Amino acid sequence: MKRREFITLLGGAAAASPSIWPLAARAQQAGKLPTIGFLGANSPAVQSRWTAAFVQRLRELGWIEARNVAIEYRWAEGRVDRAPGIIAEFVRLKVDVIVTHATANILAAKQGTSVIPIVFAAVADPVGIGVVDSLARPGGNITGLSNQFTDLAGKRIEILREVVPGLRRLAILANVGIANTALEIGELQAAARTLSLEIATFDIRQDEDIVPAFAALKGRADALYVFAEPLVNTNRVRISSLAKDARLPTVAGFREFVDAGGLMSYGPNLADQFRRAGDHVDKILRGTKPADIPVEQPVRFDLVVNLITAKALGLTIPETFLVRATEVIE
Repeated sequence: MKRREFITLLGGAAAASPSIWPLAARAQQAGKLPTIGFLGANSPAVQSRWTAAFVQRLRELGWIEARNVAIEYRWAEGRVDRAPGIIAEFVRLKVDVIVTHATANILAAKQGTSVIPIVFAAVADPVGIGVVDSLARPGGNITGLSNQFTDLAGKRIEILREVVPGLRRLAILANVGIANTALEIGELQAAARTLSLEIATFDIRQDEDIVPAFAALKGRADALYVFAEPLVNTNRVRISSLAKDARLPTVAGFREFVDAGGLMSYGPNLADQFRRAGDHVDKILRGTKPADIPVEQPVRFDLVVNLITAKALGLTIPETFLVRATEVIE
């Protein structure tokens, strides 16, 4: 498109939608489209459903990729050490907004820029990890959506006990180095005391830690609680396979783990979280400051059960439990 034609088209778009003009004018002056820096914590394949929901919502709001908005995708592949470098790249590219998720990536974004707006699509406790002042008034350049993973920890143990009546010993598979892990483990310990359960935590910080963790927990657990974090997400097929080999029923906070062969999950619908992150980005691109956009809570929660895995483990899931499930994999 010729420059004159582009300016004419841009002027028409601004007349049709005055609220978009401030950013469109800045983008024109910079000689580029408004640009979103999208940092995925996993691989593109692992979170394809979430990314697609985000892009689709932008389209519904009038932001068409490569037409009037650009998206620079980067993937941490489950490695938290990649985040600072990716954020630094976004800063060099002068993106207009950064979208990410998972505690380590969000903290890296906060440390990397206090100027570029940041939208987090999912994090357990944004106030607790210090990225916002409060949910109602985030302050600074960051806003987004909480996923309440920590708050739901006790509920996951309760539903696990419903399908594993003899549950006495629970193993926890988690990256203890992540900021919000301690918060969730605290919730699990409180729930375990109430239910008279013994719990033991097995730390995984890189791919190579997974097999040794399963060797260490062998014979020490009746079931496995799997944290919802990038390393687990990226290795979900491997972890669910090792759990089945060890005859361990599993519960996780994200449905993709059940798709990969885990027994069940309970938590917010992450595709919906990413979709709603699109609304936050839309507001920012149209001129609203992140500090003025309240952090939102989940509105959709999924209970997903894999009956194929239940059968392989010799478990019978009560019908009364199945009717409460959002989805049953058969």
